[in-house]
Amino acid sequence: MNPSTTAALAPPLVQRLARDFGAAWVTPETFDHWLAQGGDRVLLLAGEPVRFPEGQDVAAVLPELMKAFPGRFQIAVVAREQEDALARRYGSQRWPALLFFRDAQYVTALVGMQDWEVYLRAIDAALRLPPSRPPTIGIPVLGPGQSGSACH
Repeated sequence: MNPSTTAALAPPLVQRLARDFGAAWVTPETFDHWLAQGGDRVLLLAGEPVRFPEGQDVAAVLPELMKAFPGRFQIAVVAREQEDALARRYGSQRWPALLFFRDAQYVTALVGMQDWEVYLRAIDAALRLPPSRPPTIGIPVLGPGQSGSACH
């Protein structure tokens, strides 16, 4: 899906993040390239707006959070129909979620809509945390013909 189609189908507050606040539109295919640009980066997984209306609240408050931490992180948004792929990749199981990355490595996630002071403390902490392992199951799956140590 091209970015203009994605933007046209996105909820207005998500469109606003890209249009007015510099959020990058990413897909599962372009996400690694966006991460590779380095620094602290935040991906918004807003969720389906009717099922998770607080995702739109997070989209509305995210510009204010960026102002509270000027120049500290870049943001990206993803089309709803592509969110699940990135959510699975990083073990995110709740919507909305803000996934934090530093220099192309996962750091942490903040889920749900938070009170302002909670957000400020949590984002400050996230920007100080070292990269970590995403909370996925973590059992490598090997395909046919791949080798690796395994228990029998």
